[in-house]
Amino acid sequence: MEELVKGVLRRDRRSIARAITLIEGASDESDALAEALYPHTGKAYVVGVTGPPGAGKSTLLNRLIAHLRGEGLTVGVIAVDPTSPFSGGALLGDRVRMTEHAVDEGVFIRSMGTRGHLGGLAAATQDAVRVLDAAGYDIILVETVGVGQTELTIMELADTVVLVLTPGAGDIVQVWKAGIMEIADLFLVNKADRDGARKLIADLEEMLDLAGKMAWRPPVIPTVATERRGIDELWRQLQRHQTHLKESGEGAARRLGHLRREVRRRMEHRLRQRLSELMDEPAFREDLDRLHRREEVPHRLVRKWLARLLAGERGGSS
Repeated sequence: MEELVKGVLRRDRRSIARAITLIEGASDESDALAEALYPHTGKAYVVGVTGPPGAGKSTLLNRLIAHLRGEGLTVGVIAVDPTSPFSGGALLGDRVRMTEHAVDEGVFIRSMGTRGHLGGLAAATQDAVRVLDAAGYDIILVETVGVGQTELTIMELADTVVLVLTPGAGDIVQVWKAGIMEIADLFLVNKADRDGARKLIADLEEMLDLAGKMAWRPPVIPTVATERRGIDELWRQLQRHQTHLKESGEGAARRLGHLRREVRRRMEHRLRQRLSELMDEPAFREDLDRLHRREEVPHRLVRKWLARLLAGERGGSS
């Protein structure tokens, strides 16, 4: 473990790959690794890229990586792919599109399968991002699975969220009402050479006008990723948002919110595990039979077992 941590901190690619594989295993060993790396995190700028399937997110990231490398920045990428129904691993579509960066020592790309996890990300995505953060990558790009309108998990780990849309993808008002529009810090209209791009841009600007005055008004950026058009403007706007986060204090508040949600999620997971264990005990089944015979009432039974659950956690049982 000590050697693995040292390897990650010196940005050894093999150690990073091993660390992320270990993290995905969700074991006591992976918890120990996450704990050892955590003090070395918090420095990277994390950018989430989300949007519907077919919006060109992978091609866009491929061009952005090249641009960032031209600026002398190191880049880590977590590309969340659908899970193979046969192997349980990631279908490596995103990774294939970024092969031109595979031998670049300043770039690390990892695909992760969702493994049934909802929200457009894998369960271990947050810890995988921290591995890359500890390894010292300047910018970490997280690409979600092509998400639906309510899968908004990316907002819980990214400093900046980029929403990629394309002309002809549907009624923009319905998308806004569903919530996915509200998490975006930047809007990208990719494939902007297609018919309908101008209308989509105008609709986005109109919706932003209706939203009223904002401390940060998300810019709407037309891009044609296949031709590298708009990539320099995307990076300029990302830098603007990063500066806004620092100067306004919103960045620190956002990261604190991320941590609050993460701790709550981990607590809920632990409590659900412990509750399942308690419900398998003979005493619980006996109480359930008493409930069935109307010798007990549900509310009192809930209070009794909830008190036992919390007492067990306070006592350090697991």
